[in-house]
Amino acid sequence: MVERDGRFLLVEEETAEGLRLNQPAGHWERGETLLEAVRRETLEETAHYIEPLALLGCYTTFYERRDITYLRFAYICEAVGFDAERTLDNGIVRAVWLTPAELAAHPIPHRSPLVMRCVQDYLAGRRFPLDFVNHA
Repeated sequence: MVERDGRFLLVEEETAEGLRLNQPAGHWERGETLLEAVRRETLEETAHYIEPLALLGCYTTFYERRDITYLRFAYICEAVGFDAERTLDNGIVRAVWLTPAELAAHPIPHRSPLVMRCVQDYLAGRRFPLDFVNHA
């Protein structure tokens, strides 16, 4: 979750189900900490450099159609830079800044119910320290 002036950083991305809105997200690579993955994925999908400030929460969602469960670690981050020349990841159409109302009313469907849930949790003040997740 990257918020600036009441707007949240989201991506429009091509998925198997069509165009969807999502927070920057991705897969955790071997040898990375979760915080390194958050920085890398956000940069790859939005061209924004970010710095994690807190853990928003850990969420699961089940996709019955594909019989798969996803585990999401959502972090609250601050945007600290932008690379206007950076090419975004394959499948990412563009990064957008939206208010919660714009997100709720957007014509592009959300990738999952967790998109809005994370915004609601952020607005409710949910926060956990970064050291809540430890790497051995």
